[in-house]
Amino acid sequence: MRRVAVIAVLLTAASMLVVTPAAAAPAVQYTNSLVAQRADPHIVKHTDGYYYMTATAPEYDRIVLRRATTLQGLASAPESVIWRRHTSGEMAAHIWAPEIHYINGRWYIYFAAGRSDDVWAIRMYVLENASANPLTGGWTERGRIVTPLNTFSLDATTFVHNGTRYLAWAQNDPAVGSGTNLYLAPMSNPWTISATPARISVPTHSWETIGHRVNEGAAVIQRNGRVFMTFSASATDANYCLGLLTASASSNLMNPSSWTKSAQPVFRSNANTSQYGPGHNSFTVSEDGQSDILVYHDRGYRDISGDPLNDPNRRTRLQKFYWNADGTPNFGIPVADGITPVRLRSYNFADRYIRHWDYRARLEANVTNLADSQFRIVTGLNGGGTVSLESTNFPGYYLRHRNHEVWVERNDGSATFRADASFFRRAGLADGAGVSLESANFAGRYVRHSSNLLYTQPVSTATDRADATFYLE
Repeated sequence: MRRVAVIAVLLTAASMLVVTPAAAAPAVQYTNSLVAQRADPHIVKHTDGYYYMTATAPEYDRIVLRRATTLQGLASAPESVIWRRHTSGEMAAHIWAPEIHYINGRWYIYFAAGRSDDVWAIRMYVLENASANPLTGGWTERGRIVTPLNTFSLDATTFVHNGTRYLAWAQNDPAVGSGTNLYLAPMSNPWTISATPARISVPTHSWETIGHRVNEGAAVIQRNGRVFMTFSASATDANYCLGLLTASASSNLMNPSSWTKSAQPVFRSNANTSQYGPGHNSFTVSEDGQSDILVYHDRGYRDISGDPLNDPNRRTRLQKFYWNADGTPNFGIPVADGITPVRLRSYNFADRYIRHWDYRARLEANVTNLADSQFRIVTGLNGGGTVSLESTNFPGYYLRHRNHEVWVERNDGSATFRADASFFRRAGLADGAGVSLESANFAGRYVRHSSNLLYTQPVSTATDRADATFYLE
């Protein structure tokens, strides 16, 4: 189990002060995978109350679109083909990575395509639709996005910063070498750049150059006085991963020195959860608008036969992500298939979450190893209307009490373990909006914190009730 740096045993008086309870950010949960055989997913929540989703179909011959009022609803929403590849010439092969954007009262889809006579002559193109509902009306081909380099280019995305609309994309520059770099340029309209592009990232780290030298699939989210741009790196097999570029919101985004690249991937394959090659993400928000959601594709197996581009089984997935105390995004790990996990935040120490550390369950703030503080709430191992809390980064491990101490341990299949790892989910003892967990085999004992460690103990006082109440986030 990954360890974090040891914190001081003696706490200062200030750290012992109870933090005023903060309003809970409601838990959002989804069931993965969302849509089979849909790669490079792009989901936007529009002002009409619908989520719109497009993605790469494995036949690489069309652009598809679906909508639903909930993110989970996209899984079963009807899918429409809104455009098909040409039979000859441009836009006739390798229809890749569509993105849908609503700009100045019209819908636009950005996508990449090759030629019938050269399927690898990949360039970026734009479609436009003036209908309020992009599933209706006609799509006008606005043509190719012209860049100074007439070379392999793909994965166009657009965003507005300080009143200026930008285009970000991936492109090969023969003067730099093989592979793709990330570029940025302001736009005069949704299909035209208006200045010399800035090259803001070149794949140089070892994790960016496995199989191919790749920076592609940019996606932008702006928070906490910064502009964050995720991107995908390396070949599209199990080595595919997400990196992160960061710029100050007050900086000149067209100055490459404004951008800092993460030293390591921020999201990568995880053998414990059986998720491989996560990447080409987009960002959206939960139905209540209070949680940020990472949208991405991956595969449920590591080994691929032949060219990864011919493997159709990249699938669309969702999970909530969080923000570190320093204002940077924390994506955690690609979670296991099934229901997505939650975090349990203390009612009376609002900056602290339940996490495991050397298998012991405790409260801690600033859990940068996010998965240590994420648990799947599943049907109780002991049945009888109970729940169990399964570790996110160690599937098959559960919160359980042992000698009334709470640990994270592997299910050994015994009746004792099943009972010790099962709890009745109660309304929060200090706040009904929260939850409290009563031991299934020791009635009246609840999971509560004491000196930042977790125990199952009787509850009688107001302090006890506060210590035994948690918010799901």
